[in-house]
Amino acid sequence: MTLPRSYRQPGVVLTDHHFTVPLDHDRPDGERIELYAREVVANDKDPERLPWLLYLEGGPGFGARRFTGRQAWLERALADHRVLLLDQRGTGRSTPLNRQTLPARGTPAEQAAHLTHFRADSIVRDAEAIRPALTGGAPWTVLGQSFGGFCATHYLSTAPEGLTAALITGGLPSLHATATEVYEAAYPRIERKNLAHYARYPMDVDRARRIAAHLAERPAELPGGYRLTTEAFQSLGLMLGAGDGSHQLHYLLEDAFVTTPAGPALSDAFLHAVQVHLSFAGHPLYALLHEAIYAQDPAAPTAWAAERVRAAHPRFDAAKALAGDGPVLFTGETIHPWHFTSDPALAPLRETAGLLASRTGWTPLYDPAVLAANEVPVAAAVYHDDMYVDTAHSLATARAVRGLRTWVTDEFEHDGVRAGGPRVLDRLLSLVRDEV
Repeated sequence: MTLPRSYRQPGVVLTDHHFTVPLDHDRPDGERIELYAREVVANDKDPERLPWLLYLEGGPGFGARRFTGRQAWLERALADHRVLLLDQRGTGRSTPLNRQTLPARGTPAEQAAHLTHFRADSIVRDAEAIRPALTGGAPWTVLGQSFGGFCATHYLSTAPEGLTAALITGGLPSLHATATEVYEAAYPRIERKNLAHYARYPMDVDRARRIAAHLAERPAELPGGYRLTTEAFQSLGLMLGAGDGSHQLHYLLEDAFVTTPAGPALSDAFLHAVQVHLSFAGHPLYALLHEAIYAQDPAAPTAWAAERVRAAHPRFDAAKALAGDGPVLFTGETIHPWHFTSDPALAPLRETAGLLASRTGWTPLYDPAVLAANEVPVAAAVYHDDMYVDTAHSLATARAVRGLRTWVTDEFEHDGVRAGGPRVLDRLLSLVRDEV
């Protein structure tokens, strides 16, 4: 571990921490990788001995959010915690993995084998490896957003002695569902989000149809080289899972075209904005590992589950929608083989992604027996009809974890812990402390 360095932002003191951990925790004497984490403490509490709160970002594949000062839920957390924002292995400043670095691992098969060490099980073992150096061995509270909640559930299954409490927002996973079952539950939910968007903005039905029809004849190239096809355009539906996502999608669609001497064309401004939403350049592990986070059956590959299940939902077929008069439905948190041909950030990893999709031998991530005997205080915000995480799956898991308290709400979408500011975290802290 290198010596930490501290600096200040308004209202907070930040400290950079660097660690080395085993790539494979079952081989502690083998290859090691670097982890980065940022400590945040209120400037007036810096000298105090405060309990620690570990934040695990959603994803997979996203580094911890870069806050300025006391933004969002940090305002509440810093009232009584020292916070650690961990860049999970392979993300941010933690030995990042992408099209530029993965080739150093060797062949696509060797890259795929390497990536098997970047799921929730390894992330939790990283947390346990660095905890003694930060807390002196004391347990800490974990706050897991989305995929971070999957990690927190694994934490409860395998290392509950490291936890004072677990707080989960939009991230209670099914303990048993396969990737196929996850997407079988997801597509009807995604369709509901589409229909709600079009009910709010009926003018977007024609706008989306016009854009989809244009792309069906003339796929566009985005500024970064991304090939914008009709399918890629539909994947903008990922926006519909956020609190303001429907509104932002509406604004994106409303000025897509400009009139040129050659006729209507998609505007540079539109194509630039779409590039920001669609490119995986900043988070390639999201695409590579997204279905692997659901893989728990040693005998079953994920086998491009979202693509297979989509075929059973013809209303998402844009060509059929354009042949009739129905709306073009957007997809959601789904990864498809075409992502690895359309996106220059993913294209060099196409074979690696295919090998991960066909891989067997995945290990279970949750231990129902341990969770049924859980003694760690746990509270979870479950968002009603969350587009990203199935509410029924989450509630079934809530019933399976001894002592877990839920807050089921339709006040927020999947990003409630960010959009709701301090309120969401305050509610969960009150639940684990039996204050409500």
